[in-house]
Amino acid sequence: MMPRPFTLLALILGAAAAVAQTLTPAPATSLTQAERDRAIAYLAETQQEFLAAIEGLTPEQWKFKAAPERWSIAETAEHIAVTEEMVWNLLTEKMMKAPADAAKRAEVQGKDEMIMKMVPDRSKKVTAPEQLKPTGRWATPQEMVSHFKATRAKEMAYLKETNEDLRSHFGEHPLFKILDGYQWLLLNGAHSKRHTAQILEVKADPGFPKG
Repeated sequence: MMPRPFTLLALILGAAAAVAQTLTPAPATSLTQAERDRAIAYLAETQQEFLAAIEGLTPEQWKFKAAPERWSIAETAEHIAVTEEMVWNLLTEKMMKAPADAAKRAEVQGKDEMIMKMVPDRSKKVTAPEQLKPTGRWATPQEMVSHFKATRAKEMAYLKETNEDLRSHFGEHPLFKILDGYQWLLLNGAHSKRHTAQILEVKADPGFPKG
């Protein structure tokens, strides 16, 4: 018996849908599990180092300056928190909303390692841009720490869960020129590591107040 016309049409459409399903690519993702794990571990490690460096400080220690032109621990910690948020906002509100451009991937090859090696190196001094200089944005150290931790938590959750193509979205950096989205998140870890070292330098100063 020949199938009725509507039955035949249903069979054809069903077969076509099945073929289309097998040809539909999985959601785009440019991060391997190893890349995710590496960045999350680095952000967790550098967060722990930063928080440990500022834990238990007295008000005098928090505000101590080794020299008039040097930053205090309070100022350095504020700079870390402000930069953290600025980079996160740059990534989510600008870079990831711009069109992907996989052709630029070749320009950022090898920069993961450069970021993690060069940024924490304090032998080369860099002047912070005006918008990232400390101005006393938070009334207490606790408020600053809460703000930093909230931003870092968003970054780590994003790295764990996102299927967005971080490796095909880019932003300009004054030192490294072009970086992809993944590298900008590594940069936040490296930046906090750099300035945690600066905090430890302040604590090692002979004039640093005793606890």
